[in-house]
Amino acid sequence: MSANEKTISERVIGCAFAVSNTLGAGFLEAVYENALALELAQAGPAFERQKALDVSYKGAVVGHYIADLVIEQRLIVEIKALSSITAVHEAQLMNYLQATGISVGLILNFGTPRLGVKRIVKSYDDSSRI
Repeated sequence: MSANEKTISERVIGCAFAVSNTLGAGFLEAVYENALALELAQAGPAFERQKALDVSYKGAVVGHYIADLVIEQRLIVEIKALSSITAVHEAQLMNYLQATGISVGLILNFGTPRLGVKRIVKSYDDSSRI
């Protein structure tokens, strides 16, 4: 993870804590996504919401994912409002990273009294990119 990616992820986590501290737990994911988008707009990083990601196989698009947020084309953010994050949620984010070649992702879980943050860093070699 580069220093720039670390700075971006720290900025996003700071915004997420502001949302969590203000709203608390108990809302749907969409509420947290909307609130986080407002915080990010004020904080300044460029971002896209509900970003469609193509999955390719042997040069053909074989599927699509929708990432909650893509920040500066360097960080994928998945928002959850669950009692806990499981390996399935981590695998979902890993698939998004694999599909895009982006190396850093965050799972932000607003479903507990204290914001849950899981950072996933995927290293790539030339043969692992789709």
